[in-house]
Amino acid sequence: MDNALSPTSNAITETPAVALPSLGARVMALPLRNKLGLGAGLAALAAVLVAMSMWSSQGDYRPVFTGLSDKDGGAVIAQLATLNVPYRSEPGGIILVPAAQVYDVRMKLASAGLPKGSTVGFELMDKQSIGQTQFNERLNFQRALEGELTRTITAMSDVADARVHLAMPQQNGFFREQQKPSASVMLTLRGGHTLDRAQVAGIIHLVSASVPELSPKAVSVLDSSGALLSSNSAENGSGLDSQQLQYKQQIEATLNKRIYELLEPVVGRDNLRATVSADVDFSQVESTSEEFKPNQGANAQASVRSQQTNESQNAVPGQPSGVPGAATNQPPVPATAPINGSAAPLQATQGGSGQQNSRREAVTNYELDKTVRVTRNATGTVRRLNAAVVVNHRSSTDPKGKVNSIPVPQEELDKLTALVKETMGFNQERGDSLKIVSAPFVSEKVDNVDTPLWKQPWLIDIIRAAAVPAALVMVALIAVFGMVRPAIRAAYPPPPEPSESEAEGTELNEVVDDQNVLLGPNGLPALEAPVANEKLERARQLARDNPAAVANIVRAWVNGEDPMTAT
Repeated sequence: MDNALSPTSNAITETPAVALPSLGARVMALPLRNKLGLGAGLAALAAVLVAMSMWSSQGDYRPVFTGLSDKDGGAVIAQLATLNVPYRSEPGGIILVPAAQVYDVRMKLASAGLPKGSTVGFELMDKQSIGQTQFNERLNFQRALEGELTRTITAMSDVADARVHLAMPQQNGFFREQQKPSASVMLTLRGGHTLDRAQVAGIIHLVSASVPELSPKAVSVLDSSGALLSSNSAENGSGLDSQQLQYKQQIEATLNKRIYELLEPVVGRDNLRATVSADVDFSQVESTSEEFKPNQGANAQASVRSQQTNESQNAVPGQPSGVPGAATNQPPVPATAPINGSAAPLQATQGGSGQQNSRREAVTNYELDKTVRVTRNATGTVRRLNAAVVVNHRSSTDPKGKVNSIPVPQEELDKLTALVKETMGFNQERGDSLKIVSAPFVSEKVDNVDTPLWKQPWLIDIIRAAAVPAALVMVALIAVFGMVRPAIRAAYPPPPEPSESEAEGTELNEVVDDQNVLLGPNGLPALEAPVANEKLERARQLARDNPAAVANIVRAWVNGEDPMTAT
């Protein structure tokens, strides 16, 4: 067999290696359709790469300024264009720059004096002209003060913008004719934000303390809708102000909380509803009274405050009468009166009859007890309390398993009423009222709708965030496998099939067991066939040549006999 195959092996000659053309030549040799597909695929890949880079760079932008006016925004954008800094503008006066350049851009814009802002402060006083009058100086000072107050108020976290108007009258030399200044503040609050009473009072105090002779009562604070935020309790005497209303609500909430904390452990958490209404008296009454009382008690001694005595005498001498003579020339005898006992009548003068008048007045003033009482009623006193409590019916299950609703017995309601009266400070004389009733509560059935997974908010956010990159990746895959890959395959055709002589040479190279190696179709030496395949081919050849012997060998294997003895 070896001698028969040797001539065939000598007839096979080596085939020279064929030089492969370059990639550019192969691409140029492609049909027009493949060329267009390859160009479109490469263009799509380039577009996908650019889109991916632009989309990934969107998250690197940070706001450098927010809430800018149109004038300041235009100046900032012009300065950014001069600095060759990429930017993006959004509604609301927001300008975005790359995150790595935020602080550098802010410093550069600040050095350029941007943003200037629509409000001016005391920097307005830096520009002084030669021919400036006193009126202009006073007007500039007022504008500067308004601007500084506006900047301070807008620094609050809840205030988006503010306008401050100061009315500062010109003062003259007459103190009685001087007018007091006043101020008005208009606030534009941020969305969803409100100011409480303490914040409004702080703004009022800020403005009043910044202007000389400005009373806090002369400051008005309004919001953007025109609602008055600052209220004067003296002017609003017909109703309650916010502080009084808050005090009333606090009393009601405290009493309501006491009722819940007392009855919830008894009737259950969701089996109770209570409300309390308080009538609070905020009127102020002040009275003054004086009382005078005499000195009381047996040993009380009156104190003399003042004493006045007035005594007067008027005497008229008697005229001579009778017969002129010696008796008439004698002096009159003085009148005599006893010291003790009854007084004797005065003796008449001998010279004649005379007249004498005497008067004595004594006034004594004593100190009396005096009490001065000033009474001022307390504000915020509770005049009346009204409370209403509803207790849910109790649920009971009968032997059949049916749930029934049973009202609370009246005895228990009476006990609950006594407890509530004690906890709320019930006063019958004050006119308080309390009512506790038992009624079934209506429970609404809420169907728990299971939201599917594809409707979950977190999944929707993930899909929205991944939609753009996923679409770009899909476009890239379509461009690669649908356009670029077919063109590359067309540029590299598959190797041609070997001819019959080359195939025979290959088979002979696998079968012939000699040192001569036959060449393959491309001029390369063929690989040596494994030994197992050679034995298999010999067995097949034996089966074709002598099928009876092979059948005996298989029969011996099946029967467990020795194949050598079977043959």
